[in-house]
Amino acid sequence: MQNKVLFLLILAFFSISIQAQRGVRIGYIDTEYILENVPEYQEAIAQLNEKADKWKNEIEVKLGTIEQQRKDLSNEKALLTKELIEEREEDIYFEEKEILDYQQKRFGPNGDLFIQQTQLMKPVQDQIFAAVQDIANSRKYDFIFDKSSDATMLFSARQYDLSETVIRSITRTAKRKQVQSKSERKAAEEEELVPEINLEQEERARVLEEKKKQRESAIEEARNKKLAAREAKVKEAEAKRQKILDDREKAKQAKIDARNKVTESTTDEEKTGAKTVDEEKTGAKTREQLIEENRQKKLAEREERKRALEEKKKKILAERQKELEDRKKARDSINQNN
Repeated sequence: MQNKVLFLLILAFFSISIQAQRGVRIGYIDTEYILENVPEYQEAIAQLNEKADKWKNEIEVKLGTIEQQRKDLSNEKALLTKELIEEREEDIYFEEKEILDYQQKRFGPNGDLFIQQTQLMKPVQDQIFAAVQDIANSRKYDFIFDKSSDATMLFSARQYDLSETVIRSITRTAKRKQVQSKSERKAAEEEELVPEINLEQEERARVLEEKKKQRESAIEEARNKKLAAREAKVKEAEAKRQKILDDREKAKQAKIDARNKVTESTTDEEKTGAKTVDEEKTGAKTREQLIEENRQKKLAEREERKRALEEKKKKILAERQKELEDRKKARDSINQNN
């Protein structure tokens, strides 16, 4: 930056020495001040900021939903199997990735906000440049600097500030264009013209409209399939969770029933007060059989749950593969239509 300032100063002094006889005219403008006083630019910036606030609110709501899903999963981990926990975490990860990609698309270095800001700036910058050129040519200025640029101006006298002149020039140009557009519109309304029918243009517009409808239909169909698959996955996970809870309740009830049977048997023995050694051995054998039956039952239930989890996992993987294929087909269809 210092090198740039020195270069500008050397260039100014060099020009002064060459044109000492007639004198050098130097002025400056403040682009930021000019932009603040151009109504069209300020209105467009306000609309863009409103749109950006809307995008931010959408992202914050979606991120809040993701955070709530994480809290729900943390609270339900004790009731879920490892496979269900991994599936829920994977779903949360994919949804969060989609939100972050959307955020990058809107607010990234090459996002919609940056592109639209550039598009808003360029017409006004062109108007400022054109006004500066007109002023420099008409008033014979040798140098006109920009106070808002990287070339730091340590001091600038007010009488050399051309910002208000540039604003007035832009305002006059805008008014002339507005008057011309109004007069042209009025002349077009008064003049009775027979519309020319361009069949080729109409056909091209019709084809474009059909392609647009097909593309929108393909996108909507893919979105519906994705929502349906996600809904089915949620229902299946809920059903599986309910089944696990029911199985646990049944196993708990079976333990209680077995314990009650043993207690009743012991109470009967105390009431009768006399049993032979063979009867006691027989009773002990009966308790061992109950314990073994309980153990076998738990093992069978565990194997059943394991098989159900494996089947669910295969089904989810197949659904995801099908969803990916459907997305790919939709993208291919959109690309072909384009």
